[in-house]
Amino acid sequence: MTPTPALTAEASLEQRCVGRVFRRIVPFLSVLYVVNFLDRTNVGFAALTMNTDIGISPSVYTIGAGIFFFGYFIFEIPSNILLHRFGPRMWIARIMVSWGLIACAMGFLQNSVHFIALRVLLGVAEAGFFPGVIFLLGLWIPRRYLAGTIASFYLGVPISQVIGAPLSTGLMALGGHFHVPGWRLMFVCEGLPAIVLGVVCLLYLTDSPADAKWLAEDERAWLMSRLAAEERAKSESRGPQASKGEQVRRALSSPVVWALAWIYFGITCASNSLNYLLPSVLQSFHETFGLQIGLIMNGFITAIPYAAAAVTMLIVTRRSDRVQERRWHTGIASLLAAVSIGISLLVNNPYVIIVGFVMMAMGAYSSINVFWSIPQQVLSGLEAAAGIALINAIGNLSGFFGPYISGFIYSWTHTLTTGFFVIAAIAAFGGIGILLLPQRLVDRVKPSPTEQELG
Repeated sequence: MTPTPALTAEASLEQRCVGRVFRRIVPFLSVLYVVNFLDRTNVGFAALTMNTDIGISPSVYTIGAGIFFFGYFIFEIPSNILLHRFGPRMWIARIMVSWGLIACAMGFLQNSVHFIALRVLLGVAEAGFFPGVIFLLGLWIPRRYLAGTIASFYLGVPISQVIGAPLSTGLMALGGHFHVPGWRLMFVCEGLPAIVLGVVCLLYLTDSPADAKWLAEDERAWLMSRLAAEERAKSESRGPQASKGEQVRRALSSPVVWALAWIYFGITCASNSLNYLLPSVLQSFHETFGLQIGLIMNGFITAIPYAAAAVTMLIVTRRSDRVQERRWHTGIASLLAAVSIGISLLVNNPYVIIVGFVMMAMGAYSSINVFWSIPQQVLSGLEAAAGIALINAIGNLSGFFGPYISGFIYSWTHTLTTGFFVIAAIAAFGGIGILLLPQRLVDRVKPSPTEQELG
């Protein structure tokens, strides 16, 4: 059937509006995430020399690397509720500045107590950033574009590792020229950009489409109308509008939200373990296989899985948006991460293990990005802010559990292999869990005529 001129005009307006919103918001948020994630995970590179310099044992390091997520867990929901109250622009700026200050302070720690305390404070400072951005994107992006948009924002993670791995090891190597330990120089240099970008947030971000003077009048009207229609559709499926307190209680007691939280725990266990342990795994190749990998080469090899993941997750999420299917895209990708690392460890060859980590990254990050379009399809308003925060808080406890269980098993077996088998099993749990979730819980709303035309 030939589209009517009215529909053709609306489709053109939709593409123009969504494109302008995307270009204005997503690249900037992705830059924030590059800096944010780099400051969170650069401790994996610091550990290569920091642990010896100030006497941090492997078990204390794994506790410190993971304890970040306890501060994160405790303050995640309050932070996102405050974001809903004060607005994303101001709250994300606050997060970036406080985060940057503590990240810089990591360059001055003197012992294991300082290390653990600062890692807890980093988690407290960052709590609310990721779910806050997911909530912000839900205020701007129509649902049919959401998975691909989240993936474009989430590019900050692989980019932070593709750029950050050589950058971090390079700064560490540079430290000797300034007569300071390289890891101290790295922490300070990589913490400063977060402070600067926090100030920029106040000048650049816009809280809602109603405030977007940079949109044309017809674009702003169309976007507000589309998003309002989607909110009405979600509200009708949940019943009468509740008070703010009731919205928070409903989100925190929802079986669907809790199911998604534990599924997210499973699918992020692989990515969090990869972030914190891959440099140490590569370093262990010398003892295990007689393969010497220097500091700079370690950084470049660590970047490879993230470069592959960046390409794969864009392909997978765009396909998910095109066919409007979420469960199978999420589940199969998570199972790919689990199976690939399990098989590579069974083969026990250094080159096969590296390939396994590449496949693990491709599956894990593709799964995470499609997953985050599901909560936005069933939650809105303050309920969305609280529910997304709970899902992210529970899910990111895997950032403690993965490194901790690996460190605990390493202390008994003197190999990280067994720990990664456990991690693979948890990732498989997440993939199977999302496939077992009833389809009716994640069904999308019937597409509009314009969506049918564009899709």
